[in-house]
Amino acid sequence: MKIAQIAPLFESCPPRLYGGTERIVSYLTEELVRQGHDVTLFASGDSRTKARLEAFSETALRLDPRVRDPIPHHVVMLDTVRKVADDFDVLHFHVDVLHYPIIREFVDKTVTTLHGRLDLPELKPLYSAFAHAPFVSISMDQRGPMPPVNWVGLVHHGLPRDLLPFHPAPSKDYLAFLGRISPEKGPEKAIEIATRAGFRLKLAAKIDKADREYWEDVVKPMVDAHPNVEFVGEIGEREKAEFLGNAEALLFPIDWPEPFGIVMIEAMACGTPVIAFPKGSAPEVIDDSVSGYLANDVGEAVEALRRIGDFDRAGARACFERRFTIQRVAGDYLRIYRSLPGVRRAPRRLRANGFGVVAATAGNLDQSILRLSPAVPAVALKPFNRPLAAPTD
Repeated sequence: MKIAQIAPLFESCPPRLYGGTERIVSYLTEELVRQGHDVTLFASGDSRTKARLEAFSETALRLDPRVRDPIPHHVVMLDTVRKVADDFDVLHFHVDVLHYPIIREFVDKTVTTLHGRLDLPELKPLYSAFAHAPFVSISMDQRGPMPPVNWVGLVHHGLPRDLLPFHPAPSKDYLAFLGRISPEKGPEKAIEIATRAGFRLKLAAKIDKADREYWEDVVKPMVDAHPNVEFVGEIGEREKAEFLGNAEALLFPIDWPEPFGIVMIEAMACGTPVIAFPKGSAPEVIDDSVSGYLANDVGEAVEALRRIGDFDRAGARACFERRFTIQRVAGDYLRIYRSLPGVRRAPRRLRANGFGVVAATAGNLDQSILRLSPAVPAVALKPFNRPLAAPTD
């Protein structure tokens, strides 16, 4: 297949440091190339890929101090994608909200993976307006706040099988926290859990501008007050294997509807158990007592740590290999691609009609199209006549 992968420009593919969406786009792109598909990656210029790279910024926008507004770069990229859409069998979008107005004429061969939280009130009118576009969620929990839309699949994230080596035993006596310093990620809870359980804690995390005040007012004073806690800062891919693999456990005390949480399967790949609060996707990702423990509060997390010495790290690694490899992810997406009505068309030429409607150039719509795509409900082929909502970011 000739496939376009359209990534955000905030980070490179893969990211040099923190970055979940772009990391998954990179892994998926490379696996599709490995399987023999013709893939073009639309991404930042410092991305590294075996696919054909179409660059729309010199570097990742987050790391470029000259960039004040990321939207213009994305608009230019998406307009280019619109112009070359006929060159591709499938166009896979990962940019969340900006592209919907420009894909009207070829929506039947697109899919959009929604990587972020969907519980924000401003998103409901947006997705109500563009409900006929084909969407993929990264967890079932993520779908909860959404209005009725055209879900064509659920694809949990995955990693290359050999990306992170298995560590049969931790070589250091610490707990790990990896991600962002933000209230929803729960770093203050991680400090409380580690302190009460009598463990050292290493915080490896980035601090966004929006969370700088939270760091200064809440987290940093706790780090300074607890000698068992060390702030490592933001780490890259090379440091991640050692950081996670040598930890007794990964703490994931989230306080928000986490859409997926890649760090959970990264720890799992290393054989490191995850101790998580059961919010968002965590109950879908973690097999309790197999790849980690689900704890309802700080007290239950402390109790779980008391059993950590008996944890079967090989079982956690086996769980990763069974459920969360990028090979499985690519297979899931290829099945979705082939189910799209614009990919499996009847022999005669079809044209777009409204937003997501395919109509034969002569006569009625061939009913075989409906049979070819059981994953797409028939309502997705009805004319789209509602007014457009202004894109939001």
